[in-house]
Formats: sequence, structure tokens, C-alpha cells
Amino acid sequence: MEYLLFLIAFFLSSILHFSVQKIFIRFKKFDEFNSRSSHKTLATRTGGIGVFLSLLFISIFYYLQGVELFDYSLFIPIAIMFVIGVYDDFYDADFKLKFFLQIIVSKILIDQGYVISNYHGLFGLYEIPWLLAQLTTVFVFLVVVNAINFIDGIDGLAITEVIKTLMIIEFFSKSTTTLFSIGAIVIASLIPLYYFNFKNKCKVFLGDGGSLLLGTLVMIYLLHVLGNNFIFNPNYLINKTLFSVLVIIYPLVDLVRVFFIRILSGGSPFVADQRHLHHILLNRIKNMIVVDIIIFLISVLILSIFTI
Repeated sequence: MEYLLFLIAFFLSSILHFSVQKIFIRFKKFDEFNSRSSHKTLATRTGGIGVFLSLLFISIFYYLQGVELFDYSLFIPIAIMFVIGVYDDFYDADFKLKFFLQIIVSKILIDQGYVISNYHGLFGLYEIPWLLAQLTTVFVFLVVVNAINFIDGIDGLAITEVIKTLMIIEFFSKSTTTLFSIGAIVIASLIPLYYFNFKNKCKVFLGDGGSLLLGTLVMIYLLHVLGNNFIFNPNYLINKTLFSVLVIIYPLVDLVRVFFIRILSGGSPFVADQRHLHHILLNRIKNMIVVDIIIFLISVLILSIFTI
């Protein structure tokens, strides 16, 4: 069933990415060029829409068949974040509004049982009080979601980081996680975007709708890892907190670095620019695919050092 699910998601998303882009092109809804752009061709921010619709249509089909692929209540936080991102793509929403809505979504996840209630030895702490658990979850949610959003600056990078993260978590799990089906659908829906991302003309970008959706899914996976139901494969024993940091090490490092650089330079930490590490690499290497591969290999190498 897993292979069939993957193939369905792959072909359905390919059709949706193409179709949605055509609709946006017809109504002249393109990604604007500016000083921060890494592209010089027409593009649409429709990748996230294709991924979300693939996930939605497949889930509805299996739901009507009485098959529970995953906890369908996860659609609530994922859909809210997706809508926030799409709204931001069209109307450039104020970061304060986005932060407020992200806090609400993190609270929804907490109420669904996805909460960091154990630090697993971080700062010498294990089980923590409920209030601290909620505050920690909200803070980490804001960091992770915006870290994924921050790296969506060059072709293929955010897609690669998310696919890598989901696959590594599944690989290190003792058994298939309860999130495997939703992860498989999203990964299969992202793969066609490599083609659309790297086209010379009429590119398709994730957009904030896509990056916020993916950031939310990554956070859900990390909350699962930090919960009691996730058990590591005995061959790869590692502290859960350390593992959760290492598996998204590049987005976290880049977020912290850019955040402080922008503050120290007197600007807003939420105004996009080209001071990210991947932009610096791109200016030297001049090839987005090579930059994606370098960041991927370094991330995997760092994780491997702590798991060998």
C-alpha cells in the first residue's frame, strides 16, 4: 500500500503543479523580481498549493473508504498554516499577525497531544511542568517553522531539507512512525517540484504557503520524536533532543545567524535579504544544485558524527 500511495501522490501532484501554475499564469499572478530574488525568469508561488491539494485529495479519498492513513485532525494546524502562507504570498501579511496565528496553531498541536513535556536531559531536565512544556512547544514551533521558511531562498533547498528530515526520522525509528503516510504523500508531492524549480522558464516556487506547511509538518515530526511513542532503532542510540536539533541543523544555524546579523545591522530580523549562508555559497559557486548538495552532505555528515 505504501508504494501505491507514493505513486498516486507523485503523479497527482505532478498534474496539480502543472495545472495550478497554468491557472496562475492565465491570471498573471507571478512572483515579482526584486533585489532579494535569486531568479530572473517568470515564476509562480504555487508549489505549496500543489502539495496541499495532493494531500487533501488523497486523504479525502481514503477517508471515504474508511481508511485512516494518519490522524486526520492534523489537517487543522497544517491547513491553517497553509492558508496563512498563501495569504502572505498575495498580500504580504504583517509578521506580527503571522506570529500570533502561529502561536494559535502551536496551541492546537499541544491540545492534540503534540507537546514537549520532556527535555531528555537538556539543562539537566527531564519531565517538566505543564506550563513550561506548553511555553517550550510554542517557542520551538515558532523557531522551526520560521527556520524552514527562511531557507526557502534558492531552488530546491527547502524541498531537499524537508525530504531529508522526514526520511532520516523514519530511518532512525525502530518501526514505521504513525506519521509515515502523511510524510510519504508530502515527499512524493515534493519530488516533481525539483523539475518545476529548476526549469529555465516558468518556474514553480513553494511560496510561503508551501514553506509554512512544510515547516509545520517538520515540527509535528519533531514533536513525535520528542514524545514517548518514538523509539530509536537500537543500532542508532542518540539523545532525542540532540537528534532533533541535528536533523534540522542547517535551518537552525542559518536562522540564528541571519537573525542576529539583521539586528546588529539595525534592521528588522523579519525583513528578507540575501545574507543567508546559501546565498553566500551561491554567489561563490554560481550553481544552485551544487549548493543544495553541499548543504545536504554537510548536514548528513554532522548528524553521522554523533550517531556513529
